[in-house]
Amino acid sequence: MMGATDPLTVATLGLFERRFAGDDCLMRLANRRFSEAGMGAEMHAETPEHLEWVMSFRSSSAAPVIVHLPRDFNLADEHSRNRTFELALKFAGRVSGLVLHDHPLMVERAADYLEAARKINAQLEKIPDCPMLFVEYAAGLEPRDFCNFFSSIADLQRVGPCIDIGHVGIRAARAAWARIHAGEDICALKSQGARLPSAIAEVETAVASGLPTVLDLVDTISALKKPVHYHLHDGHPLSTASAYGVADHLSFLTENPLNFEYQERRSVAPLFGPAGLAKIVSRAIGLAGGGDVSHSL
Repeated sequence: MMGATDPLTVATLGLFERRFAGDDCLMRLANRRFSEAGMGAEMHAETPEHLEWVMSFRSSSAAPVIVHLPRDFNLADEHSRNRTFELALKFAGRVSGLVLHDHPLMVERAADYLEAARKINAQLEKIPDCPMLFVEYAAGLEPRDFCNFFSSIADLQRVGPCIDIGHVGIRAARAAWARIHAGEDICALKSQGARLPSAIAEVETAVASGLPTVLDLVDTISALKKPVHYHLHDGHPLSTASAYGVADHLSFLTENPLNFEYQERRSVAPLFGPAGLAKIVSRAIGLAGGGDVSHSL
């Protein structure tokens, strides 16, 4: 952890993986682009061998690397913790962080997850130059419950939060819509059926709840003075752009097309846009205080 007089460290990373079928030339091109931008890399890896291969294309040995662990890893599962420890041990000094998804049962089985966090923290503390383990907001928890979890482990030095602003924003829009529409899912409107034109104003009101919800979460998490990692991407409940069926993972410049006209336009802005992104990043850096900040685009 940083001391009160230590300079704040802010690391900017991008998602670094082969997103399209092809050969290693695509990875070498990514290497060049990341090197030109001076960016670190966030990599997905299933095994140590896969991670070694991806890291062979990193732009610089000095560029920070954060590894996104497989999505089926569960903090409360001993086997997942052991695999996490093995990766941390093997890549200590070369990787600055590991990212693990949170889980819906973190509320129902709070004691189990708190004990698991303390166990993995004790393991990681034994490794010199060990990466941080970041637990990502991904399962749609009530943001207050996510904050409560980290408040209860504020003393742990090697376990910190990862805030995925797209996940938080979509969850906020869903919650706002469900409060006025009897538990309906706003994302079900993405088919843009006959009901949407009369409901679009309420959709946009629900979408507008995303930014303040993210900023509130940043405020609360930052007050813990722990290192925080951010996933920065945009989204919209009506989006059908993702091949995986999610409503986020969009560019901050992407508008969502409509099949009708609304306010003299045939598209709506995303959750945050460039102005919202600027507010989030400024707030995160301004409140960092006792912990480093990193973010992946």
